[in-house]
Amino acid sequence: MNAGTIYAPSTGGGPAGIAVIRVSGPGSGPALQRLTGAAPPPPRRATLVGFHDPDSGEALDRGLVLWFPAPASFTGEDMVELHVHGGRAVMDGILAALGRCPGLRPAEAGDFTRRAFANGKMDLTAAEGLADLIGAETAAQRKQALRQMQGELGRVYDSWRRRLLTALAHMEAAIDFSDEELPDGILERVREDADGLDGEIAAHLRDGRRGERLRDGLHIAIIGPPNAGKSSLLNLLARRDAAIVSAAAGTTRDVIEVHLDLGGYPVVVADTAGLRDGGDAVDREGVRRARARAREAELKLAVFDGETWPERDAETERLVDCDTVVVVNKSDLGLPAGPLEVNGRPALPVSALTGDGIDGLLRALETEMAARCPAGAAPSLTRARHRQALEECRAALSRCRDAGQVELAAEDLRLAVRSLGRITGRVDVDDILDVIFQDFCIGK
Repeated sequence: MNAGTIYAPSTGGGPAGIAVIRVSGPGSGPALQRLTGAAPPPPRRATLVGFHDPDSGEALDRGLVLWFPAPASFTGEDMVELHVHGGRAVMDGILAALGRCPGLRPAEAGDFTRRAFANGKMDLTAAEGLADLIGAETAAQRKQALRQMQGELGRVYDSWRRRLLTALAHMEAAIDFSDEELPDGILERVREDADGLDGEIAAHLRDGRRGERLRDGLHIAIIGPPNAGKSSLLNLLARRDAAIVSAAAGTTRDVIEVHLDLGGYPVVVADTAGLRDGGDAVDREGVRRARARAREAELKLAVFDGETWPERDAETERLVDCDTVVVVNKSDLGLPAGPLEVNGRPALPVSALTGDGIDGLLRALETEMAARCPAGAAPSLTRARHRQALEECRAALSRCRDAGQVELAAEDLRLAVRSLGRITGRVDVDDILDVIFQDFCIGK
């Protein structure tokens, strides 16, 4: 990584009342002095200054400066924030002036966070949490990302890594210092610790992928026969005309996706072609895609036509299971008295025309979302790379337990440590030596 000084706007583009420009690196202080004609102000104290072109002396703006000397900054380096007016001319002038300062270069994507990681200000999971927080679109996503950015997930993995480091250090001590006076039963305790940790990791992995679902959005497929009102329901949920609605059957012939916030949960709702046999080649392809989306979705919204109720589409009925919310549309036309259900699942009467029953449908969907993304006390893993590394760690622990030789067991423990270290970005062989000498005081 280039050790020079970087700068970039930290706020979005376009005119705004206030914009923030960040500068990080050893040249931050000198660059600030060139733009203001004064030394950096007291740390972390907002100070009103005038900004000038360092070459011509022309006034560029008047705003606030915040000075963060290393290591007490986001990046761990000397860092300055310029709070200026967000007009294009102001921003262009100040960025151009920074570009002419010796040793400064424009930041690349992720440069500031990368430096924070390199300088020990955050681990990789916290950096990923920061990226998720910036991209969060719903309240549930925000809560999960904030917990991860604040280090909850990283602390879990780091505690497991430290336990493995201790076990590995004890095993290495038994191998390398067998002539020294060491506690009895080291290898047995190491294998017991490995068993216990393997169980904790296994429980962590049995989370129904709720963290990944919450981060990426849960997929809901709207299914049903032609002309049951699926597209009308999609438009009601989206609160806009996302799909074409027509009285003619078979209007929808492809999958139409809409990203929604349902009660704070991110969802991707897919309107699909009406389930039917026959039709031309395009119709058949649309139905094939509808069936495929129904199989892949985490939740199905099965729509039956209230105009023909209680007669109902056989194929749609076959797809109703425990992962299905059932609705009977066109309730405004009148439905028979008595409870509505399909395959033991309650059916909600709704009218896409009048909006009746939509609030109940939204509550049912939110309940299903909460069941699939429960807010647990323990943080959830949010990325496939975390899952892969944890599975590799478990495989190494399993080999360690079955290893016939101490040296092979130690190597498997080392691989387990590295697997956990890859999640947080902390892989340091010297840590093993630190634990050995701390725990056993070798040589006394």
